[in-house]
Amino acid sequence: MNPVVRLAPAKVNLYLKIIRKREDGYHDLATLMQRISLYDELIFKPANGGIVLHCPHTNLPEDTNNIVYRAAAIFLRKVPFPDGIDITIKKSIPVAAGLGGGSSNAATTLMTLNELAGHPLSRATLMEMGASLGADVPFFILEQTAWAFGIGDRLEAVSDAPHLFFLLVNPGFELSTKDVYEGLNLRLTKETIHYSIPRFFERHDVIMELHNDLEKVSINLHPVLKEIKTLLLSHGASGALMSGSGPTVFGVFDSEEMAIKTEQSLKGYETWSLFRAHSI
Repeated sequence: MNPVVRLAPAKVNLYLKIIRKREDGYHDLATLMQRISLYDELIFKPANGGIVLHCPHTNLPEDTNNIVYRAAAIFLRKVPFPDGIDITIKKSIPVAAGLGGGSSNAATTLMTLNELAGHPLSRATLMEMGASLGADVPFFILEQTAWAFGIGDRLEAVSDAPHLFFLLVNPGFELSTKDVYEGLNLRLTKETIHYSIPRFFERHDVIMELHNDLEKVSINLHPVLKEIKTLLLSHGASGALMSGSGPTVFGVFDSEEMAIKTEQSLKGYETWSLFRAHSI
């Protein structure tokens, strides 16, 4: 087998509402997730038995503490690979940044191994396997813009999402999802909570409805995130929002040219990393 190269996209949350805290400690939410053209690269080739994982130029673990290793292990328990598998991850998506890089890598691993094995498992089965690894993994296996409900495990595909241009700003520090959720002041409830889901048909709808309940908590922990939002808006973004539990903040632009112009304006500002992308 020749090496197989696959791209694993990042995601942003265009809308994220925390509905309630559950008795099991998790939170029910409603979030609209959009894949974007910022990718990690994964390279698959045969190994001399078992699973071999390489994460060059990162501090990521290369054993069962890595979600990609666990994804390969869960797949090989169902569909054995006689030669084993060697996986190299070339990271471009920042780690612990609210962009779903690890979940996307795990999803890409499950889908690629299934492809290499001749597609023995259905997409639905792969999504079930993915759910056992992390809440966002099934979304990346679905390969569509989608709403996620519950703890992120119930997906509803969106077929009419508008095409969007983004500039992402990552301030260079990691934010623990656990810490951010613990900062939420939500009461425990079993009640049914009624809420309405906004509709996103045009870019204008996205701008008007950009929302993230976790943003306030993360800004309290790191006020620089508010500064990044303000800078994006003052340099041409139509809207700006923190993705997931942060700390990456994205601006939404009316055109790719506007995103490029803002990227040039913010280059060299602090030690932030800038990523220009579009929806996929």
